[in-house]
Amino acid sequence: MNSRKLSLIAAAVLAASAAVSAQTLSIGFADPVSSVDPQLNNHAGDRSLALHFWDSIINSRDGGKLEPALASSWKALDDKTWEFKLRSDIKWQDGKPFSADDIVYSFQRARNVPGTVASYTGALRTVESTTAKDPHTVIVKTNTPNPMLPLDIASIYIVSKHVGEKSKTEDYNAGRAVIGTGPYKFISYSPGDRTVFERNPGYYGPKPLWDKVNYRYINNGAARTAALLAGDVDVIDKVAVTDVAKLKKTPSVSVYTYPGLRVLLLQPSFRPGPNEFITDNAGKPLDKNPLQEVKVRQALSVAINRKAIADRILQGTVTEANQWMPKNTFGYNPEVKDIAYNVEQAKKLLAEAGFPQGFQITIHVPGDRYPQAPETVQAVAQFWTRAGVKTKVEVVPWSVYAGRAGKNEYAVSVIAWGNGTGEAGYGLLQTLASNDAKRGRGSNNWGRYSNEAVDKALDAATVEFDAKRREAIFRHSVKLVSDDVGNIPLFHYQNIWAAKKGLKVVPLLSDRTTSMQVSPVAQ
Repeated sequence: MNSRKLSLIAAAVLAASAAVSAQTLSIGFADPVSSVDPQLNNHAGDRSLALHFWDSIINSRDGGKLEPALASSWKALDDKTWEFKLRSDIKWQDGKPFSADDIVYSFQRARNVPGTVASYTGALRTVESTTAKDPHTVIVKTNTPNPMLPLDIASIYIVSKHVGEKSKTEDYNAGRAVIGTGPYKFISYSPGDRTVFERNPGYYGPKPLWDKVNYRYINNGAARTAALLAGDVDVIDKVAVTDVAKLKKTPSVSVYTYPGLRVLLLQPSFRPGPNEFITDNAGKPLDKNPLQEVKVRQALSVAINRKAIADRILQGTVTEANQWMPKNTFGYNPEVKDIAYNVEQAKKLLAEAGFPQGFQITIHVPGDRYPQAPETVQAVAQFWTRAGVKTKVEVVPWSVYAGRAGKNEYAVSVIAWGNGTGEAGYGLLQTLASNDAKRGRGSNNWGRYSNEAVDKALDAATVEFDAKRREAIFRHSVKLVSDDVGNIPLFHYQNIWAAKKGLKVVPLLSDRTTSMQVSPVAQ
């Protein structure tokens, strides 16, 4: 082949590459964003958006794998002291150098962000102090040995001290404080609609593929599918289960399905005394909360036909759950059996608990957050009613639901917990440990479940450096929670994305959705 022909081919390849890199990518995503402030709320939508602007000291990927990020290396100096060496070639998007002082400031700020309803304090619960040894060295001392410290703090996004000290959450939402180190730069944010951003030419990592990203919140699954088919967006996440088969047959679309970590849980309230959402069959409030009785919780769990929900409502896009972690993950307990559907056993347990005639209860579920959650809860209500517990469902906007559920105001709350670290300790800490804001425990334990043995298991796992022993502790905690019915697991979601033909989507972390996961398919 002559040199002229080679040159033409090379020019064509470069032109094609330039055309791809110059494109605007539009993503239609399902999880609502409460704020652009990366430390306000530990919500899935907020975290997915934040990954574009901000970095962590270390990156955590699926399966709990740790990778260098702002820190190039780290090591334990002793059981309670860690040293993190920071990269020296990183600058904030306003040109100022990144330094250890930014890490120190960020860890302090993440504990005390006003207005949070899902704090990051739990990730910092064992951090006693953070100091800058020099501009590129951070020393973290813990209040107890914690082999999982690097994984814990990987969830904290790092903001700049020089901007953050003079900024509030509203400054982040307005874009004034969105001066990050991440692959993209902020352009605009319209709450409840979209965020627009552009490539950061000074990014220290791999060059971002997309010049501009239009990140659109579309909470309705059918609407996301319609937007994709109309060409209004290039990628959608959390594909509606009713659309998966249709999209797989659509020539202009590719569907990408991966095993997921997120579990849909019911959280019964353990608040003592009367609850306005629990009454006798005549509608009179009960003096005592029946959900405090383990046999009542057992009854409600076995009264649910999980297979029917998985097959008929989720149409095979989920797997039945008997614990908060899915199979083949760190801490999953294979000795815990699947929860068999048995309505007669449920009635028997209710009678043994002192409720032979049952009672009335209301389940609250957000209508604009978890795929198929309202439909799932309607099915649960029918199963419970069949067993003798007359059940109503109230679907609530997430903006209202999050605050009330977080205050344990409902009788039964619904949460889809992401298990984002890939191991059982995250859910144990956040959704099952006794609620203690000062210690950073149980921030998503909306029902206020409290079991001293479970708390002790968390304590033991936190200080255990041997991986096999730590996993054994997690498995023991699963058995404790299962026997006590501390929550009621229903199913684990699959992660399903759809994209226009020619684009590929790969998982990054749990079920996060970012532009960094999308690339052209090699021809």
